Amino acid sequence: MEDHLPSSKKTQNVKNLINEALDILHQAGIPFAGKSDRALEKIAMAFLAVSGVTGYWKTAEGASKSRRLKTREIIGFINENFEENISSGSYDDIRRKDLKLPVVALLIINSGDKGRATNDPTRGYALDAGFEKLIVSYKTEQWDKNLKEFLNGRKTLTEILARKRNLDLIPVMLPGNKPIVLSLGDHNDLQKAIVEDFLSRFGQGCEVLYIGDTSNKSLHMETKVLNDLKFFELSHDELLDIIAYDKNKNWLYLIEAVHSSGPIGELRLHELKILLKDCPAELIFVTAFLNRDTFRKWSSQIAWETEVWIADNPDHLIHYNGHKFLGPF
Repeated sequence: MEDHLPSSKKTQNVKNLINEALDILHQAGIPFAGKSDRALEKIAMAFLAVSGVTGYWKTAEGASKSRRLKTREIIGFINENFEENISSGSYDDIRRKDLKLPVVALLIINSGDKGRATNDPTRGYALDAGFEKLIVSYKTEQWDKNLKEFLNGRKTLTEILARKRNLDLIPVMLPGNKPIVLSLGDHNDLQKAIVEDFLSRFGQGCEVLYIGDTSNKSLHMETKVLNDLKFFELSHDELLDIIAYDKNKNWLYLIEAVHSSGPIGELRLHELKILLKDCPAELIFVTAFLNRDTFRKWSSQIAWETEVWIADNPDHLIHYNGHKFLGPF
């Protein structure tokens, strides 16, 4: 992996060893996203101390050879071998920060978690036996084979945390079976419903031209088609949540997903019509709500000549269109 420590003032030999330690941890599935260079440096040095490595990885030792270090011993090893002067009072940082990821990943075992007395000679941090067997082969011809065997059937911490992050995403299937994911939240739950439930019922054949995530306003954007329709700048304050286009009917759906902000009212409708005066498509304005309670809260502010769709009753529309739809069902 790339050198994470370009600004380190350590000798080149120490820098190389630290980067080798990070490479091992990275290949073993430790995620480094969001970590500063200094944080990575300290993770690597703590790992090296537990391993007892100061030069060659074949010398690494773990619990199988009775090597266990307490936090203050780890600090002493780091200061002695890696050109540091860490205070012995920083021992808690070793536990809470520097060894946190490899311990959670079960690459390093903390025997102190098993209720042993503080003066128990078997108490301390040690390499997991399987991990110890792996790292002694680093930089040898057996490394790739041993790494594959070590990871076989093992859920790495990177994979575990990635799955957790995915739980905080809302998958959305756009027309044409194109998938995107939205961040977690009621507003994006409603946007998912609009795309998958509203458009499938009332906009069959539509292409979604724009959908803005609450954390990424440019999540999905078909810029060329929008430009062809002479749509206004997408950075404009009046931008709606979802824009879809029915090419066959030449209908442009302008949809506002209401959770905490307001619906398409008379003033906003007027402003949107001005902004889209050169658009060659027929404009359909829709305000969408998650449920009837939210709709009731905003119902008096909805503009005439617009549509209302409520996600918990997806088969029906409310038409604010006067006599246009008057007649027997």
